Parts: sequence; structure tokens; C-alpha cells
Amino acid sequence: MSRRKRVNVAVVGATGAVGTEMLRVLQQRRFPVKGLRLLASSRSAGRRIPFHGSARRVEALTKRAFDGIDVALFSAGASRSLEFAPEAVRRGAIVVDNSSAFRMASDVPLVVPEVNPHALNGHQGLIANPNCSTIIMLVPLAPIHRRAGIARIIVSTYQSVSGAGAKAVLQLYEETKRVLRQCRVASGQWRVRSKLVTRHSSLVTPLPKQIAFNVIPQVDVFLDSAYTKEEMKMVHETRKILEAPRLPVSATCVRVPVFFAHSEAVWVETRRPISVEQVRALLRRAPGVALADAPSVGSYPQPIEAAGQDAVLVGRIRRDESVRNGLVLWVSGDNLRKGAATNAVQIAELLISGRVN
Repeated sequence: MSRRKRVNVAVVGATGAVGTEMLRVLQQRRFPVKGLRLLASSRSAGRRIPFHGSARRVEALTKRAFDGIDVALFSAGASRSLEFAPEAVRRGAIVVDNSSAFRMASDVPLVVPEVNPHALNGHQGLIANPNCSTIIMLVPLAPIHRRAGIARIIVSTYQSVSGAGAKAVLQLYEETKRVLRQCRVASGQWRVRSKLVTRHSSLVTPLPKQIAFNVIPQVDVFLDSAYTKEEMKMVHETRKILEAPRLPVSATCVRVPVFFAHSEAVWVETRRPISVEQVRALLRRAPGVALADAPSVGSYPQPIEAAGQDAVLVGRIRRDESVRNGLVLWVSGDNLRKGAATNAVQIAELLISGRVN
């Protein structure tokens, strides 16, 4: 990386959960930053954030803020991206956008570097980062698809609260404390005195239901089809990234009381036979994958182990005996890193490497 040209970088949404992680990843991967501009809402302007040993001042997001910028990493929500990303491109920056604003646009590449880096060729200055759950699923599925052809995917997600932002992390923390205060020890067992049904006005609760000691089978809003928007993101994004517009995909997305890292149970049918042993061999060599598949000795992916890693952990690989050519996998991946920040930085690395147009 040291031989790559140094570039001027802007991070949009620099004070948010993903923006903060982007800065950490830029440092850890030694991205060749020449100049750095931290952009956020006017409320955050003036804050200082450490980067490479010095405190960098946050500036208000304006159109002029992109003058002289080579690469802009966006993580400030779809509305901000729609307003500012095209202007950043017009002013000469290449934009990698983490929101849903442009993912399904036909002229915008939707990229996971381990899966479809070729999609960057011929880009028009704007690249979309996929949904975190889609990224975590496709990193291990892509090698299987290349070898045996995937005919169908069914996935159930177990998504951490950090996927809903910092306020959802706080919600889990505060609700957990309150439930435990409502418990008492009797006869060696925990007994809950009452359900936690009231929330104090001081606690902002972005999740629609209590998440402490609970699971919520709703991520994002429900559509007329009774699927949620998050579930359909996985369907449409998977088809676009794998260049398989008719691929049958069905998702059920669930929020679980975990702070960081998403997990997924994935059922796959392949067009051609492939053994479990062949799948393990493929994934052992696959970029971005860490195999954790020895359940007899307690080795399998867990979100607590995936958190803080860039690799997607894969295990519980087994034959799905209910269908021909069926496989089942269990995966865990850090939604803020590989599911967002790291994937975006990897895209930027490809863009400045000269390996794509």
C-alpha cells in the first residue's frame, strides 16, 4: 500500500457509528491519506476526532466541502447521499456510498471486493456499498456459486443492535439494566417480577419493541408483501451482485440482543453437486473468510468472536438432507466493519490501485 499514490479523503457522517469505524479502518489498513476532511451535520461541527495521532476538526457538510477531494466515503443516510453524493462526483471525487440510496440504480456498481470487483470497471464516479447482511452472506457464498452454481438461497438473520445505530446500542444497554433491576433471586432462580413495558422519556428507543432478553422479527419497515424492507434488500442486492436477476432468494431478518456482529443461518441449493468437504476446502482458501467448523470441539462462528474482525466466520457446514444438492451454513460477521466500513475502504483501495478504470 505504501507505493500507492496519496489521496485526499472525505468521510461523510464522520461522527456516526460507521463513520467512526471508517476512520479506524483507514488507519489500520494504512490507507494512503494525503488530506482528510471530516464532515457531519452542523450540530457536530467543531468536534475533534483523533486520527493518526492528531485531533481532526469536524466540518459542516456542504457542497463546497468536496472541492479537492479524491475519495469520499459516505455514511450519513440515504437522504444526505441523494443530496450530496452527485455533487461530490461533479466536483471530482469518487464516492463510495454506504446508504441504500443508489444500490439498485442500474448505472451504479454494487460491490463486494471479494465477490464482484469487476463491477467497478467503467464506474461513473459513484459506487454503492451493499447492505451489511448481504455482504456477510455473500463473502462465503461467492466461492460456492463460482464452483457449483447457486440455484436458491434461504436465509434467516440474527442482527445485532448496532445495525440500527448508536441509539439502539444504548437501548439494549439501558433496557438490560432495567430488567435486571426488576428481578430478584429466589430459590436459586431468577424470577421476573414484571415485564418491562414502560420506557422512561429520557431513553430514545429506535427499535420498535423491547430488545433486552427478547428477539424482534422486524428489521426496517414492513412492505405490502409482509416482508420487511431489510429482507427485500437482501433479495435484490444478492441478485444484482451475483448477476443472477431471477435467482430465488428468501430472507427473514431478526434483531437479537447482541451489541455487535450479525449472524446468519443460510440454506443453499446448488445446480451442480458439491460435497461438504469440497465446500470446506473452498472456504479455507477464500479471501475474507475464516473457517470455524469443528463443532465437536466447540468451534463454530459466534458474534462475540466476529466483532472487531474483518473476516466473515463460517461454520456448521452440513448437508441439507431435505433437498437435492442442499447445504446449510452458519456465518457471523462484524456489521460495522466488513458489513460497512471495511468493505467501503476496500472498494476505495481498488479504485486508487489502478486495477479498475
